[in-house]
Amino acid sequence: MKPFTLFYFILSVVLYAVALPLLVYLSFKQKYKKSIPARFFLFNNPKFKNSDGVWFHVCSYGEAGALKPIIKHLSNQNIMISTITQTGYAEAKKYDAEVRYLPYEMFLPFWAKKQKVLIVLEAEFWFLLFSVLRAKGARIILLNARIPDNSVKSYLQFSWFYKKLLSHVEVVYAQSETDKNRFLALGARNIEVIGNIKLAGEIKKTKEYKKPDVELIVAGSTHPTEEESVLKSFVEYRKQSDAKLVIVPRHPERFEDVYKLMQAYANKADLTLGRFSTSKEFETDMILLDAMGELNNIYAISDIAILGGAFKPDVGGHNPLEPAFFGCKIITGKHFPHQKELFKYVHHVQYVEPDEIHKALMTCRDLPPSMVEEKIDLQAVIKKILEV
Repeated sequence: MKPFTLFYFILSVVLYAVALPLLVYLSFKQKYKKSIPARFFLFNNPKFKNSDGVWFHVCSYGEAGALKPIIKHLSNQNIMISTITQTGYAEAKKYDAEVRYLPYEMFLPFWAKKQKVLIVLEAEFWFLLFSVLRAKGARIILLNARIPDNSVKSYLQFSWFYKKLLSHVEVVYAQSETDKNRFLALGARNIEVIGNIKLAGEIKKTKEYKKPDVELIVAGSTHPTEEESVLKSFVEYRKQSDAKLVIVPRHPERFEDVYKLMQAYANKADLTLGRFSTSKEFETDMILLDAMGELNNIYAISDIAILGGAFKPDVGGHNPLEPAFFGCKIITGKHFPHQKELFKYVHHVQYVEPDEIHKALMTCRDLPPSMVEEKIDLQAVIKKILEV
């Protein structure tokens, strides 16, 4: 083990010891009850059974879903996927692949097996993951690589560190020219701009629901404080339109809290409220979508999509391709650094502040549906993955 790698490993052990009480506490939280025991205590998280295969590492739900058009071209390979979040793990389990949570770094020298290639998506930069896999002979590829706008300064401040990390990488497939220049500044080499691989994904619905006879608005992938902004705007909008509202929180552990908030607004405005898990007929004025994997099915019957994750600066935005594919008129916030490249390809989107949602709803009447006008070719990526 090289001196810096040894130092980094020792530092990771020290940080683990310091954080241990907090990790134990968080293990009992619904959001982390599977991921933290698996990642930090290796509970039900054994090594991959296969070696000499193709290992994808992703962070969460969106990145796991983006793998589909690539994995379908690798049917003769042993596929392994590691992830960070519980939603990412659940999405990755849909593939014919071994799925694990990525262990905390100090475990990786003993946990990771040699693979042909490690493909890391977006900005999942773990030093020991890169150095250990490279030492075991794996080729390392960065795919859909990006440096978020709000993180550029901190990356550059530690450019010496990222130069070491990126020295293990064979090729960087960047999302944009801007990302390419940022990776060059960090010392990366062999950088190609291919766009966002989510543009290559197949977007489809899995179930058919009957569209209500009135206008249907869906607030998709919402975060704390965003639901309240949507509800205030919807209550005001109802004075001019006989519309219905479906709210889809980004994280399932928030279903109950969001339902209570919706209940308060429903009572105040004399509106009816229902749960999707109880009735899928969209009979009430407002509906909480308290189920996973249904958002595209709702986009497919919606007129307007209020896309969450961008009305506050600490989230980064969410993928606009799904609501655009189904022809929804999209309203979203102004903070979407993680999805900036995707929004370039989506037309007729209203970008507003939280207190402007009602005005945007009124404007929707005169706007055409949102649409996507771009595709990318992943053949070069597939060829590189399969190189011997």
